[in-house]
Amino acid sequence: MIHKNASSAIGIVDLGGQYCHLIARRLRDLRINADILSPELPAEELREYAGIILSGGPSSVYDSASPSVDPRIIELGSPVLGICYGHQLLAMHLGAEVKPGEREFGLSRLAITEGDSLFRDTPAIQKVWMSHSDSVDSLPPNLLPLATTERCGVAAFADLNRRLFGVQFHPEVTHSEHGLAILRNFGIGVCGINPDVSATTRLAGLEEEIREKVGTRSVFFLVSGGVDSSVAFALCARALPASRMLGLYVDTGLMREGETEELQQSFRHLGLSEQLRVRDESERFLRSLEGVADPEKKRRIIGRLFVEVQEEAMREYGIEGTKWLLGQGTIYPDTIESGGTAGRAAVIKTHHNRCAEVVALLEKGQVIEPLAEFYKDEVREVGRELGLEPALTNRWPFPGPGLAIRILCNKARSERPVRRVRLANDFAEYRAVRLPLKSVGVQGDGRTYRDVVALDGPLDYAKLHRISSDLCNLRTSFNRVVVRIAGKWDLLKARVYPSALTRERLAKLRRADWITRSVMHDAGMTDSVWQFPVILLPVGRKGGDSVVLRPVNSVDGMTANFAQLPFEALNTMAKRIVRVPGVEAVFLDCTDKPPSTIEWE
Repeated sequence: MIHKNASSAIGIVDLGGQYCHLIARRLRDLRINADILSPELPAEELREYAGIILSGGPSSVYDSASPSVDPRIIELGSPVLGICYGHQLLAMHLGAEVKPGEREFGLSRLAITEGDSLFRDTPAIQKVWMSHSDSVDSLPPNLLPLATTERCGVAAFADLNRRLFGVQFHPEVTHSEHGLAILRNFGIGVCGINPDVSATTRLAGLEEEIREKVGTRSVFFLVSGGVDSSVAFALCARALPASRMLGLYVDTGLMREGETEELQQSFRHLGLSEQLRVRDESERFLRSLEGVADPEKKRRIIGRLFVEVQEEAMREYGIEGTKWLLGQGTIYPDTIESGGTAGRAAVIKTHHNRCAEVVALLEKGQVIEPLAEFYKDEVREVGRELGLEPALTNRWPFPGPGLAIRILCNKARSERPVRRVRLANDFAEYRAVRLPLKSVGVQGDGRTYRDVVALDGPLDYAKLHRISSDLCNLRTSFNRVVVRIAGKWDLLKARVYPSALTRERLAKLRRADWITRSVMHDAGMTDSVWQFPVILLPVGRKGGDSVVLRPVNSVDGMTANFAQLPFEALNTMAKRIVRVPGVEAVFLDCTDKPPSTIEWE
């Protein structure tokens, strides 16, 4: 839908990028209105916009099935900014050549070669976030190269006369250190938009939107215990009479230690405990997941079971379906990682709140998701305004499927050995092996499912970051790197063992997770990381498991850096975890997002 004040807004053409919606969110931060538009729109319908942004995407411009845009947009006279895939597409339409290039995922060092309006008031050398496999190889004479990185010769270009710009990096992600300034320079400087104060009033009218959506119906809310569902439930409870709100917390048996008790305490504090029911379905969930190894299948099973439990509970509580809506705490990253709303984005991982059963209910208009357009940091802001305790709003994100997707399984009938990986000469003090065990990654806006590299060597964060970057950028076999920090045995003798999700392994992971949280809490470091998954791998020397610590820092969850914790804290938790019966080693995940996702599955 075209914005009613398009002349003071930017049109964002969605080419399937993981970060497309994030561009609009960053423009909101700058008080600039924006619409997300289909690439099928003819150029004439974009004429009224003050500027146009072409988003990134998982495709290659030279593939016949890849999304494109009406090439006449470059003749509209409107400023255009292409980002990542959009940069390549714009360059191609302007006569440049695009080729498969050096892979580049994560932080890169951008060198500005020509100063112009797009990079005004930003330094000549700056960190930017890359996620691409193709590159603009050469430019015609009418296009001016603006910036380079070590792996990308044309990291930015411009046709200054026609106000056409392309950047290979993602200015919309928080890890591009001057990305917001670049978007400001485009929106306000190049497009001439005056910031709109009303563009930042994101929370105003949320309650009214809920009441309008619900109408005379009531809401039956599934509360997972995480920040998102808790905030969404509290928001709906504030907007609706108590008689028309009922929440259900399903104990799946896949929660962290003390999770259920913490949630109940939080809702007692808000005076909402009478509106929350607790249902123990751990036997059903664990039985259904027994022997399942594939991460996507785990997520689909869990999503289906949530819907089954919801339907049974509604019958038990005497709730008539047509008079009730299903409430969920879905946020935007859940939607985009599950394939987006328009079918152009790649499926990175199917979130449990986007399983087939939930999608069917969405299509019937029987679901309310008051936070579906928000990111994690925005959800925290809503929670604080609602008066939720900081212990809840600031807690580390926890996936809806729970610990099920933090227990990796191997359906092979026999153990599988590791293989040595050769590293560059600069890293002679490290030994590396390839674990025949896959994890999910996101590279070039697409999903990868690739093997993991395990290292033995010093805990040197700078070198580990370089090793991780080299292995995941220069080789197509890997998307994640870990380094061992406890467990003294020859890594070359490691094996990946046949394994499944069992109660024994679940208890093992739950204990390791509790140790991690306790050490971070006792050291006063809980707020020093954004999220801290603890992963169980069927990797060892004697048939046991290994634990991976995955501390990350992020703002919205779309991109992340592995958190560089003090060595003393890491050493303390590793020593305690390796003493848990059945744990043979402890590793630290030293990979950014991209190329890996925050969770392993």
